[in-house]
Amino acid sequence: MEKSNSAPKRRAPASACAECACGDVALEIAVPAQWAWHDHSPTSRRAHGAAYATYVGTWKSRVRFVRGEECLTRYEEPETGAVRSFCSRCGTPILYERKRAPKNVNIPRALFASGVGREPRYHVAIDEMRDWAYLGDKLKPLKGFAGVVWDGGRKRGSG
Repeated sequence: MEKSNSAPKRRAPASACAECACGDVALEIAVPAQWAWHDHSPTSRRAHGAAYATYVGTWKSRVRFVRGEECLTRYEEPETGAVRSFCSRCGTPILYERKRAPKNVNIPRALFASGVGREPRYHVAIDEMRDWAYLGDKLKPLKGFAGVVWDGGRKRGSG
């Protein structure tokens, strides 16, 4: 038998785990996720308390709750019929289900500690983006505040 000098190939993980802030709710999805995007819509912005939400999506059949499914609180958006589920203990957004896609589920990307096999390449509701959202401007360290960066302040006009 011939010996191989190459190391055995590592397999990519078959799943990625997501968890809420308090740890009561955990789920896993089969990877790769089917899609990923940034959502600038007012409802997602408010649900997350952030400039925008980044989601990964997959088929419901590829999601498994590890623990805490009974800890979810659901909210149905009256205008769209979309359902958002949150951890009832810490309030972390867990699932976003749209009425027009009943076999799909979307999960905030930030809940995953590992890769999900998809990078967000799309922006939804970009026309709703807030003017205060960070767009990659050059930042520099803020003197006296370790780990804090800033844009240097806005220069005032001479008028």
